[in-house]
Amino acid sequence: MELHILEHSLKVASIEKEGIQICTHGLIKLAFLASKTRCKFFSLTETPEDYTIIVDEEGFKELPQSEHISVADATWLALNVVSGSGNASNSQPIGVTKIAKSVIAPLADHNISVFMLSTYQTDFILVRERDLPMVMHTLSSEFTLLRVVNGETVAAHSLGVTNGFVKPKLVPRPIIHPLSSPSNMFCVTSLDPDTLPSVATLLMDVMFYSGGPKEPGASSDDSSHIRFFSFSLIEGYISLVMDEQTTRRFPNNVLFTSASGELWKMVRIGGQPLGFDECGIVAQISEPLATADIPAYYISTFKFDHALVRQNPPNTVHSSAVVSTARHVTACCRKS
Repeated sequence: MELHILEHSLKVASIEKEGIQICTHGLIKLAFLASKTRCKFFSLTETPEDYTIIVDEEGFKELPQSEHISVADATWLALNVVSGSGNASNSQPIGVTKIAKSVIAPLADHNISVFMLSTYQTDFILVRERDLPMVMHTLSSEFTLLRVVNGETVAAHSLGVTNGFVKPKLVPRPIIHPLSSPSNMFCVTSLDPDTLPSVATLLMDVMFYSGGPKEPGASSDDSSHIRFFSFSLIEGYISLVMDEQTTRRFPNNVLFTSASGELWKMVRIGGQPLGFDECGIVAQISEPLATADIPAYYISTFKFDHALVRQNPPNTVHSSAVVSTARHVTACCRKS
């Protein structure tokens, strides 16, 4: 398999809920007027706590300076594992559970923190730029390492990265974060970028005006029903994660959905904000999922992590399996 190191230099930031109005102009430009910017990597995720932004340096210039925006103290690079040669965006995605033992666990064992972003098309593993030499050293025995430079894919070793590192000692991963599972169900979907203008008004309403009615069957005091919406526009591909009720607001035949209408159950990781320096969180979830052969999406946000597992009737065991299995796994903290 190949590990592609994408050329985007990324920022991870949090926008407070009360400050979203001052960022709306820039966010609308990034999401709906991409041709007017030089941004190639943009992701916006709303949780009950805040909005998390993952954006390249060109896109970050579209956001205002504000006390309501907190930026993680690092530049991040996106890694993409693919099963064949060619451009990563056109290759078959592997899936977070499929890379648990070959990528996520080794990075956690070598004390390398990651930030995870699963999309409809593929999975991105974000690592801090300063950790890239150690990432390459750790994974070089399992993967062909390639790097994207000015749109061209080249061998990573030709960029002056050497293997002259002392092999780091493995670190224990003994801490388990608390897990919870909201009551609402989620859809992972996409849409054709050409149809984006036809649903732009609806998407803006979903992104920035989230005080709508709750899903039928959820009482007004149902604290386990949470707000979660994710929009990604990465190298021309759109990915959406939204709850079942929000999906029903879209016109028929606009969203890409499977014939079975797959629904996904969410598991939230963390009892308090997780930070960025601990290692092993994604491994805590992905390793038992991989062992149980359970497909999953995984989205890290500025404060918490989120795993999505398929839950199709009549098989409704996946989310409970995640919780029960992960609680018995020894895995350290943030973000891998």
